[in-house]
Amino acid sequence: MKTIKDVQTALDAFVNEREWQPYQSPKNLVMALTGEVGELVEHFQWLNEDESGALDQQKLSEVTDEMADVFIYLVRLADKLDIDLIEAARQKIGKNAIKYPVEKSRGNQLKYTILQGLDSDSN
Repeated sequence: MKTIKDVQTALDAFVNEREWQPYQSPKNLVMALTGEVGELVEHFQWLNEDESGALDQQKLSEVTDEMADVFIYLVRLADKLDIDLIEAARQKIGKNAIKYPVEKSRGNQLKYTILQGLDSDSN
C-alpha cells in the first residue's frame, strides 16, 4: 500500500468481509480512535525525554502497532466523512503557518493565543 486510498480500499475489504459496516459509524470510529491513542500514550507514560526517544526493539514494535491502529481508525473515519486527509493536512499546515509566524514562534512552544497577545504588548 502506497497511498491513503490504498489503505482505505484495504480497510473497506477487511470490514466488508467481516460484515462490520453497521459498527463503523463516525461516532464509533472516534471512540475506537480515542481508545487506541490512549494505548499509545501508555507506552510513553512515566518515561523521561531521553527514554521516550530511545525505545528498545520490543517497545518500538508495540508502539508501531499502536500507531498503526491510530492511523487505521483515522483513515477509516476520514473515509466515512469523505475527508481528504492529505488536503486537510495541507490546509492545516497553512493555517498553522499564519497562527505561528516564524519570527514569533522560532525557538519557543508558546500557544498562538499568547503569540497574538505579543502584538498588543508591543503597541
